[in-house]
Amino acid sequence: MRLGYPVAKTVLSKLFQKREKTAPVRLPLPDSIEVIRQKARLGYHLEQVLWGKTLLDSIYMPSDPQQAIIWFTMAAKAGYGPAHNMLGRCAHFGWGCDKNLQKAAQHYEMAATLGDEWGRYNLGILTMRGIGMPQNLEQALTLFQTAAQNGHAKSMNILARFLEEGWEIPQDRQAALGWYKRSAEGGDYRGQHNYATALAEAGHTEEALKWWGQALPNATSDILLAMNKSLTKLGPDAAPDLYAALQERLKTLPLQTTETDPET
Repeated sequence: MRLGYPVAKTVLSKLFQKREKTAPVRLPLPDSIEVIRQKARLGYHLEQVLWGKTLLDSIYMPSDPQQAIIWFTMAAKAGYGPAHNMLGRCAHFGWGCDKNLQKAAQHYEMAATLGDEWGRYNLGILTMRGIGMPQNLEQALTLFQTAAQNGHAKSMNILARFLEEGWEIPQDRQAALGWYKRSAEGGDYRGQHNYATALAEAGHTEEALKWWGQALPNATSDILLAMNKSLTKLGPDAAPDLYAALQERLKTLPLQTTETDPET
């Protein structure tokens, strides 16, 4: 979905000119990123979001979250769900604006309504934890179930946790294992760690080590600490290369125990 080129050119050209006169000096952009920038200027909503993400965090230019919000807002006003999710992230973490959890929840809800599974997942996190709204595990479960069934790997992992613990749903550890496996196969490092943990507990050590190896490159500190505990229990000799790589990662990352993944 995108704006037509004539509309984009007439409505946005002055805004682009004014913005780019004051934009920070940047290195020459790689062709792939320059294509995104040009398509964003023409009104393509996906590229507007991608360009906004580039402005949030890029090695090619100084971070400019306020400008990123402008691009997210353009796409959001056209009813593009991922743009609402990104506006929610900005309000959630105070990127380019004051932190406002209620506003974050509103944008996540709009993203979910428009069919964006990241927005549904992020709304589920706030609802599950009672952040910016009253805690409601039943509603959170519904959000994660829908996102998981639609193929969202991180939601699969949390749905598995609900099933494993029996939160707002009958406990079913076999079903939980299935969702952990699907999450792991979908590339979520938390799902990979949880699936590996379950496999190790069932005595399938070699397969567990494979999934811990998959989780290692992207895992945040809380997962790394949990992996370290599990691998230490198995003994460093069980997977010396994996254990050594884990120790190197633990030396470089700040400790954190909450889910603040930069994923969107």
